[in-house]
Amino acid sequence: MDTLYRNDRPGAYPESWYAASTEIPPPRPPLDGDTRADVCIVGAGYTGLSAALALAERGLSVVVLDAHRAGFGGSGRNGGQVGSGFNKSQRWLEARLGQDTARALWDIAEAAKDQVRTLSARHAPEANFRPGVAHGAYSAAEAREMAEDAEHLARRYGYDRIEPLDESAMRDLVKTPLYKGGEIDRGAGHIHPLRYALGLARAAEAAGARICELTEATGLADGAPVRVTTPHGTVTADHAILAGNGYMPDLSPRVAARVMPINSFIAATEPLADPRAVLAEDIAVADSKFVVNYYRMEEGGRFLFGGRESYTLGFPTDIRSALLRRMATLFPQLEGTPVTHVWGGTLGITMTRLPMVARVGRNTLNASGFSGHGVALSGFAGTVMAEAIAGQAGRFDVMSRLPIPAFPGGAGFRAPLLTLAMSWYALRDRLGI
Repeated sequence: MDTLYRNDRPGAYPESWYAASTEIPPPRPPLDGDTRADVCIVGAGYTGLSAALALAERGLSVVVLDAHRAGFGGSGRNGGQVGSGFNKSQRWLEARLGQDTARALWDIAEAAKDQVRTLSARHAPEANFRPGVAHGAYSAAEAREMAEDAEHLARRYGYDRIEPLDESAMRDLVKTPLYKGGEIDRGAGHIHPLRYALGLARAAEAAGARICELTEATGLADGAPVRVTTPHGTVTADHAILAGNGYMPDLSPRVAARVMPINSFIAATEPLADPRAVLAEDIAVADSKFVVNYYRMEEGGRFLFGGRESYTLGFPTDIRSALLRRMATLFPQLEGTPVTHVWGGTLGITMTRLPMVARVGRNTLNASGFSGHGVALSGFAGTVMAEAIAGQAGRFDVMSRLPIPAFPGGAGFRAPLLTLAMSWYALRDRLGI
């Protein structure tokens, strides 16, 4: 309940640059009474909408429930980065899951990026997908590790789109004095996230899916069939998909024990007189801090900068000050730059920072916990759940092998224990160790 309503008004998109620069459609009506469908999906973000589109295109009847609006949550507020791979390196995955599974996971991640490019071009060209994501390293050791991972991807996986950068080359690309090197991934990209989400919603509806907004799922009875209850009626379906991520109501104890909601924040400046004084190219950037900084340019030269930590479900009273201090520390040339929008959103993380894709009931599937790496993977997880429901579970089974342990103490104690852990890592970031 807290993550759904604590920081937002029901049905009201946040006052973000994304919402201000998007043509918002009229609200869709809530569920009214009882209905029957082949599949009921809880959550109208990338995961739920991609699943709805794939299922409806196969001819299945689909009802999507969202407590707010389509694209309202993390899918419409994030940094817009369409990254390669997972939050763990391929070498990490190989060591724990074996070469064959690691290879299959890499192929899934590549297909996820391709899906964003394809679906955005087809259904949301206004989302303006652009190639290029750089990663900044704060130490020479981190830069060497990035270069070793890039060499491994080129040699083992044939992925030669990543160029390691020494300190001078990184500084030529990203105009900060703090990075000691890094890389540029030309196979990754970035996108206007809310426009993309709303494009997926239009496409799913055009294919035949029904999206019910302002309809919170308040209960789930798994079985044959599944029954999802809401304040406005019920949906009886052969299958259910849980796709709420950080905004998921507490419908599955297994998910609640493994996926933890946390908040992240973004500021948008006024258009810069010279965007190239910050970024030499129209790319997105993330860095090696545990509490990561992520940023990119939007249309008109507006700089979007995201990061800073928040360890409570409620947003801090003052989001702006700490976020702008981080921005000015990284880019002293932006000190005092006027900021027009500051907003926050909730994402789901797991202990391993890998997504939880799992069967959590007889006829209920879940995908969540994308841990800040979900613009591509979350939508593709929706697609592979649709495949599994349609009888093709191969890629679903591969993603379900990702190790997702429960948080110590389960759902009841995950928040205080995670706060302690993240406070320690944030202190390490500040101390540079």
